Formats: sequence, structure tokens, C-alpha cells
Amino acid sequence: MRPFDRPTGAGRGAVPGSTPVSRRLSHPAAVVALSFLAAIGIGTIVLLLPWATADGSRAGLLTALFTATSAVCVTGLVVVDTGTYWSGFGQTVILVLFQLGGFGMMAAATSLGLVVSRQLRLSTRLVLQAETHSLALGDVRSIAKLILVVTLVVEALVTVLLALRFAFGHGMGWGDAAWHGLFHAVSAYNNAGFSTWGDSVTRFAADGWVLAPLMAAIVIGGLGFPVLHELVLRRKAHARASMHTVLTLWGSAVLLAGGALIFLLAESGNARTLGPMGWGERVLAAAFASVSARTAGFNALDIGALSTESLALHYVLMFIGGGSAGTAGGVKVTTFFLLLLIVWNEIRGHRDVEFRGRRIESAVQRQALTVLVLSAGVVVVAVLLLLPMTALPMEKVVFEVVSAFATVGLSTGITAELPAAGQLVLVVLMFVGRVGVVTLAAALAMNHGRRSYRYPEEKPIVG
Repeated sequence: MRPFDRPTGAGRGAVPGSTPVSRRLSHPAAVVALSFLAAIGIGTIVLLLPWATADGSRAGLLTALFTATSAVCVTGLVVVDTGTYWSGFGQTVILVLFQLGGFGMMAAATSLGLVVSRQLRLSTRLVLQAETHSLALGDVRSIAKLILVVTLVVEALVTVLLALRFAFGHGMGWGDAAWHGLFHAVSAYNNAGFSTWGDSVTRFAADGWVLAPLMAAIVIGGLGFPVLHELVLRRKAHARASMHTVLTLWGSAVLLAGGALIFLLAESGNARTLGPMGWGERVLAAAFASVSARTAGFNALDIGALSTESLALHYVLMFIGGGSAGTAGGVKVTTFFLLLLIVWNEIRGHRDVEFRGRRIESAVQRQALTVLVLSAGVVVVAVLLLLPMTALPMEKVVFEVVSAFATVGLSTGITAELPAAGQLVLVVLMFVGRVGVVTLAAALAMNHGRRSYRYPEEKPIVG
């Protein structure tokens, strides 16, 4: 056995006199999960009120629960049409819920990640925020301020742009234009995917004045606030960009450009999607599809009409998702590219996983592998649960499961067709997809202790 520093006891950091249950409930990861549950519960109760629906009747419990969960978890899957089923009050409640789910909970997750990294320094850190330990504790306040400022500025600017376009370009009255603009701006920035129109934004598939602001809001919200914090504030000192920021920015650019190119090639001959469009319109629609597939949930093309190749591409883009500690879901860009770095360095025979002159510690590598394996396991289990419940094609079931888990919200149109048990499976998936990775990351970062010994090493055969 090899001695280490001091062993860490189970009671480290515990409040004197507190019980194990109370310590678990006060764990920051538990607080985040319980906050989401509380928001979902309150949202469900409010949506059950008679004036939340357009016809004044009381919504079904499952309908209210599903909608509240989808909104708080910024997913966008729906079992009823948002614009016609819910009243103005109900739509406002949904907007508040996905604003809270994207901004409030995400702010808590970001602050939690930075606090954890600062407290543990060289110990394991929050998944994929490889160099946030360099941020001082005081940065938590500046992060919170940045979140508020960026949220208000982006949502306000996109609201104005959309409202003007709806009013002047599509003949809407100013009241309707302002409401639709606000709803879609907040939904896009929070990567929620909710729309007041039953066909999402397919009616604007060739309108760059609508799709471009939506794409900008989606990308900014999906980068993650650690990245925005570094770009806006810390880069003023001309410091070296962190590994997390580089992986997020370059990884996002590769996925967005690559996704758009594949969509363009796969759908240009499809008469039900890009086929009838001119090349400029095709490029715009393909770019929007690539951006939206990474957890935004809007669709400018009929998802049910996509080719098999495009559906498969959606699986990949949805599962990867966006940046860490932002409004996007998925296993995150940095997880995916970190795993590629592990494979690349292993192929090259390097002892350490290296990137840009830095070594990535083994604890971070294990966290990335854990997130990937558990996420894939959840998706597989959910697919196996749903398949016996419906006679729908497997590719559509897989699409729905990945969309729910990655909090994307895109659908081939089968959500409302699923039985009640199947919709409950999606409810659990949306919650786990939005909260599970955060709580897992916090648990890995805060519960990692060192033993005072190590077992002898043995090498099993791999491959």
C-alpha cells in the first residue's frame, strides 16, 4: 500500500450535530435538484388552474405536469399546442418557467461549479470545467452579474428585432408582434424550444431576419457562462484562454459547421424539406437546423420528413449538446471533445492526455467517461421501456428519447401519441437530463476523497 496525504473522513465539511439525511439534503447538488422539483411542482399547480387554458377548462394532471417539466427543464416537448391550448395567462406561466429553468437554475449551477472548483483547487473539479480553479471566489459575483446583464441584453435585443420583423415583414399587429417576439426571444436564449405556433418556426424557413436572431440567441445561451465570463471579462488581461473555453468554442464551431454541411447534403434532394428551396434558403435552413439540434428545439423544417441520415445526425448533435453551465443540454461539447483527446493521445502512445501544452488530470478523464456511460445507459433503458408501449418505428422512439434526455425538444410528432406511461418516461428523462448531469458533476467534485492506501495494480486485457 502506498501512503497518501491524510485520509478524509466522512464528516468533513459537515455541520456539527446535523444528521446524515440533513447533510445530504443540504448538499449543493441536492439543493439544485430540489429547486427544479419545486419549480416543476409549482408550475404544475398553476397550469391546473382553469384560467390557464384557452377554453377555461381544467387541464389534465399529466398535461400540466408534462408541460411544466418541459418548461422548467428548458426542453420544449409538448403534448398540446402551446398557442391554442393555453391562454395568454398559461403561456405567460410557461415563459416564466423556462426563463427560471434556463436563467435561475443555470445561474445556481454556474455558481456551484465555481465555488466547488475554488474550494477543492487541485482536487477533482466540476465535470469539464477543466481550468475554472483559476477563478477567484470573488468571480462568482461577477459571473452572476454577467448572467443578468447578458440575459437582459440578448433577450431584449432579439425581442425588438423579431417584433419589428413580425410587424413590418409579416403584417402582425404591434401587440401580437411584441408578444410573439418576446416569447420566442426568451425561448431561444434559454434553449427552450417553445413556440406559440404549432409548426414552430417552419413558416419562416426562408426568412433570415427571423432565423438569424434566433440562432444568435441560441448560440449565446448555449455556450455557457464560464466561457462568456472569460471572453467578456477575463480576456481583458490578455491571459491565455482556458482549455475549457477553447474546447467549447472550437468544438461548437466544428459541430455547427459540420452539422449544417451534412444537413445540406442529405436534404437538398428531399422534396419535403430543402428540395424546393433556392440555394441561399437551403443554406439558411440547414444552418438553423444544425444550431437548433444542439438543444434549442425550434424547427424550421418538418422533422418527420427528414431523411434517415438527417435523423441519425440529430441523434449525435442532440446527445452532445452545448456548453457546460449554460442553457443547453446534452453531455456537453467539452465532454465529447475531451473523450476524443483521450482516444487521440492513446493512439499516439502518449502517457498523458495533453492539449495545448497542458496535461488533463485522470480524475477529469474519469468524470467525462462516467457522464458519457451513464447518459448512454439512461437513453438505452428509456428506449427499452418505451418500445413495448407503442407500435411506433424505433427510429422515432429513439429520436424522442434522445431529444427528451438532451433537453432539445425536437420531435417527429409522436409525443402526444405516446401512452400516459410513455409520457411519464419522457418527464423523468427531461428531469434527469437537465438536473442529473449537474448533480452528478457536483457529487463527483465534492465527494471525492483520498484513501490512505492503494491496491496492487493489475492490467486486464482490453479489446
